[in-house]
This record gives sequence, C-alpha cells and structure tokens, in this order.
Amino acid sequence: MSSPEPSRPEPARLARLSMSLPAELFRQLDMMVEERGLPSRSQLIAELIRHALAEHEALTRPDETLAGTITIVYAGGAGRVRQQLAETQVDYLKEVISSQHVFLEEDQSLEVLLVQGPAVRLKQLCDALRAIRGVQQLQLVTTTALLPPLHEQDALPAKEAAE
Repeated sequence: MSSPEPSRPEPARLARLSMSLPAELFRQLDMMVEERGLPSRSQLIAELIRHALAEHEALTRPDETLAGTITIVYAGGAGRVRQQLAETQVDYLKEVISSQHVFLEEDQSLEVLLVQGPAVRLKQLCDALRAIRGVQQLQLVTTTALLPPLHEQDALPAKEAAE
C-alpha cells in the first residue's frame, strides 16, 4: 500500500488578457522587458497593475491598511532637517516601522522609511515630511501586502500588560 502523496500548494490560477496597444507603446514595453531582463511581458504588466492597484487603493479606500516605503532626499543642513524628520516620525510611531539613513554627496542625505498603516495616515505622514524645509524629494510606494503583526499588545491579559 503506498502512502498518500504530500499535499502541494495549489498554483496561482492564471487568467488570460488580450490587449491592443499603440505600436510605439508596445515597442517601449518590449524594450523595458528586455532591459529589466524579465522572462515575459506578462511579468512586467502584472507588476505595473499591482502598483496601480495599490495606488488606487490608497486613493479610494483611505482607511485601508497599506505597507510600503517612503524615500526622502534632503539637504544635510547641520542636522536641523534630520532632527525635524525624527520628530515627525515620532508623531507617527505606529506607522513608521524602521528607517535607514545614508549620507550622499554634496551635503545631501537619503532616508528610507518602512511604513504600514491606514492610507490616510501614510498620506498625512508624507505631507508632514514634505513640509520640512530642506526636503528635496519624497516618494511613497505602497503595496496591499502587509507585514505580519510584530506584537500583539492588545491580546495580552490585563495583568501582564500592567507589568
């Protein structure tokens, strides 16, 4: 008697999409696939659609939780800008998971924040960071895929939480 075969995860179901594009756009799409070394147009188109869906989610469902990064380039400015960025991050402590900072050339810095929270809060965080004098560039990139819960503070019994 043979043992049952171990269960395998079910492969993602695929659906076909047929589309027409202007010739020049099609040429640019093929160039992008080749330059990125992707195996197919489908992979690039799926990536672009995921990005557009996450952006759409942020605009149409402001209470929906998203994860992502905020990339900031700013002038060094004797630490004043860094201090204001840090203070703003403290105001959004629930949303800012971590940050990474590097010094760039010409007294500039690059900081990348890993964030997760309601889309409306991430937008407010970006607006607050943009308002800091010295911030030269800021970009939020989001995804609907979330980080797993880091801590379950609310799940602790009241006695443990008080200790």
